[in-house]
Amino acid sequence: MNIEVIPALALFAFVSSATPGPNNLMLMASGANYGFLRTIPHMLGISIGFLVLMLLTGMGLVQIFDLYPISYTVLKIASVVYMIYLAWKIANAAPIEKRNAAGRPMTFLQAAAFQWVNPKAWAMALTAITVYVADQGAWMLLAAAVCFSTVNLPSVGVWTVLGQQMARFLTNPGRLRAFNWTMAALLIASLYPVLGLGG
Repeated sequence: MNIEVIPALALFAFVSSATPGPNNLMLMASGANYGFLRTIPHMLGISIGFLVLMLLTGMGLVQIFDLYPISYTVLKIASVVYMIYLAWKIANAAPIEKRNAAGRPMTFLQAAAFQWVNPKAWAMALTAITVYVADQGAWMLLAAAVCFSTVNLPSVGVWTVLGQQMARFLTNPGRLRAFNWTMAALLIASLYPVLGLGG
């Protein structure tokens, strides 16, 4: 295992985890609509779901994409369809005074499963594996996964807190509606830079 690449890997993990993407935008919306505590299962689902995705990809799942390129195309299509559905759900979230009765945040299992159709998560995992792990063996793959998990949870927590803090300004139904539609539009826009990956 080449320990010298760990600092560079940690920096990549931080930048890719902290920058806007589907997970962070949904957490910000969830923090604003449901609060921090109710969003914790969503945060944990992202961190653990990505850990599983990265480990399985590093252990050979990426070879399926090489052998059957159509599988990656199918994954992209499924990702786009599901992201549009999630954007619609965010855009039509209930007003704050009705959220407890009319809506609920993403569950742990839903958030973990979402990583498999999240284009940014795939881009992060594939880049980390091809650039930093490569053929360095299982220990380097495990180190990379631990590195991402260590950096990821605080990053997603910050986005949730940011959304929660915005909630005080979103008590007006019109402002909340504008915020949710903006988050939905940004979620769709976040697909653009990653859809070209994988051919």
